[in-house]
Amino acid sequence: MQGLFITIEGPEGAGKTTILQKLAEELEEKKFNVVLTREPGGIQISEQIRQVILDPNHTAMDSRTEALLYAAARRQHLIEKVVPALERGSIVLCDRFIDSSLAYQGYARGLGIDEIFTINQFAIQDLMPDKTLYFDIEPEMGLKRIEKHKGREINRLDLEELDFHHRVREGYKTLLKMFPNRIVEIDASEPFETVYMHAKRLVEEIIAKKDTLRI
Repeated sequence: MQGLFITIEGPEGAGKTTILQKLAEELEEKKFNVVLTREPGGIQISEQIRQVILDPNHTAMDSRTEALLYAAARRQHLIEKVVPALERGSIVLCDRFIDSSLAYQGYARGLGIDEIFTINQFAIQDLMPDKTLYFDIEPEMGLKRIEKHKGREINRLDLEELDFHHRVREGYKTLLKMFPNRIVEIDASEPFETVYMHAKRLVEEIIAKKDTLRI
């Protein structure tokens, strides 16, 4: 495809969303065609699935049900929004993608990274990101940031025990070893501007290597 698919990953409170928004704004100022989206969500059907998955009242949700709902939301999001944007030659910046399922459900929930990857292969049909930026942060620091950020939605995953969030981070570290050419780690514990400049530099390098982007 002509476009560029960049995903952003990380534990709760890593600051991904804020960084993404600023990146999108700067790229648009430079006249790039940018599509900023998120998972689960991004389009109406997937946003409705998101409400079911992240509802704090749905604590009885089975882990496999959770994994399947994420995959379903991902499939609809891809065919309705991401793929058309990539075919137009746009830069798609996505807040979370398949790696979240691998880290959260595959590793932290104990369902198995390979098993969750198989489920998601059916959903994505081998469409993997061109590059993934992983924002790393200690769970304790990330959760403290969430407490201070009153405007952020509190979802079901935020209510998990601290041990769960540590397993999520371990899951992402495992993925870094599995996909060293695709996933790049960024220290999200640094001051915002430092983290942003690191992410911006990486994205600019990725764009420079792609000659089919529309401006």
